[in-house]
Parts: sequence; structure tokens; C-alpha cells
Amino acid sequence: MIAVATFRLPGSALRRCPSQVMMSFTTLQQRNYKSTQAVERPEEESHFLLILGPPGGGKGTISKKMLKDFSSFHHVSTGDLLRQHVRQRTALGIKAKGYMDSGELVPDNLMIDLVMEDATPYLEAGQSLLLDGFPRTIEQAMALEKVTHIDVVVNLDVPTDTIVERLADRWIHPASGRVYSYSYNPPKVVGKDDITGEDLVQRDDDKPEAIRKRLESYANITAPLVKYYEDKGLAKTFSGTKSDIIYPQVKKFLESTHFFS
Repeated sequence: MIAVATFRLPGSALRRCPSQVMMSFTTLQQRNYKSTQAVERPEEESHFLLILGPPGGGKGTISKKMLKDFSSFHHVSTGDLLRQHVRQRTALGIKAKGYMDSGELVPDNLMIDLVMEDATPYLEAGQSLLLDGFPRTIEQAMALEKVTHIDVVVNLDVPTDTIVERLADRWIHPASGRVYSYSYNPPKVVGKDDITGEDLVQRDDDKPEAIRKRLESYANITAPLVKYYEDKGLAKTFSGTKSDIIYPQVKKFLESTHFFS
């Protein structure tokens, strides 16, 4: 059963688009989420930040740095969240697994339910949401907008050759999704997960040929999404090859907004 929770919409969204907010309240009620009146003081509001970037582009690393510097954020990685629900056999996880086992994509509204169930307790507490991995298409973005409003989009632009080199060195712990790289984030013990001590594996799709195909697919699907948010004045792109160089620019940008300063 989906948790019933209180949800606060950003006052900035109220100022920009009242009709969208009314649609959001109605949709939340239809999905069994309770909604309160929007709070008046900006410092008490919850905001949504979306991070975009190609596979291996450093979204996880940048997100960790953001969580350290901006304590109001709660990070939601939809890939990790989906795997967690499937592994724990929750009601939503069982539904999602049914689609996955039949080779179908998990429907957008089910992914949104997963995100909102995880996020609502944090939103109740006044935290902001850092969303990673969803939406990936304009259609998904439009579906998400029926539930909430994205305030800021951070888009990471990393060269293909850099990502291929980075991912070819990547090993994972299958059960948890934890990722290691022997060049910049090695495990404490070679071939073993830091937490459980279980074996790490390298996925077939982390081979260079497979990586380039994934990046090509990502560019074709997600490039229109970046433009969609740019046209709304929400997206800013940060280019580079190293997260340690990109992140200070991201931090300065977020500090310049009234959402996360």
C-alpha cells in the first residue's frame, strides 16, 4: 500500500504557474497522497532538483558532494530505489518486477509512485529532493509535472572517451548496487565489497563497445529532455572530465539560487 503523506509544493511554483499547482494537488489526491496548503516562508519549503548526465558521467559522485554541502537534500536514485523495492518484495516492487520479467519497461506512473513513496517523509520534514535517474524522456517529465514541480536541473556534460575509460574500470556489488573503480574509488580489499565482503563483478555492458552504444542511446533519448528544461529556464549544463573540477561550479550555481543557499 502506498504511504499516505503530507506534501508541500514550492512557493516558487505558486508564483510561476498557479494552474499547474492546482493540477498537482488534484493529482496527488488521486494517488492517495494528502497535500497541505503551500507554506508561505521560502525557508520552510521543499524543492526539487533533478540531476542529468550520461551513464558514468559522475552523477553519483556529484550527488554525494551535494548532499555533504547542502544538508536539506534527500537523494533519490530511481535505479537503486527500484532494485530495493524488487529485492524487498514490496507491493510496488512486485508490480515493477512483473513488467521487468516480461521484458517491458516499468510504467512512468509506477516509477513516480516509487519516488513519491520514498520522498514524502522527507518532504514532510521540509527537506528538498535530489532526483537522479528519472525522468529520462520528455514524456516522463510531463508525467512527473502532474505530481510536482522541478525547480532546478543540473546537466552534466562529459566526453564519451572519458566515460568509456571510466566505466571499463568499474566493478559493482550486485545486491546493493555499490560501484567501485580501481582508478578513483577502489574497494578496501581487491574484488570485495567494503560493507559485506562479498565478491564484486563486472557487467558485460561495462565493456567499451557496449558503453559506446549506451551513450549513443542516452544522447538520442535525453538530449531533447535537456532542451525541454532549458526552454523552461530550469537547466544549466556543466562540462568537464573530472568531478572535482565540475562540482565547484555546480556548488557555486546552487548557492546563487534562493532554493538551496
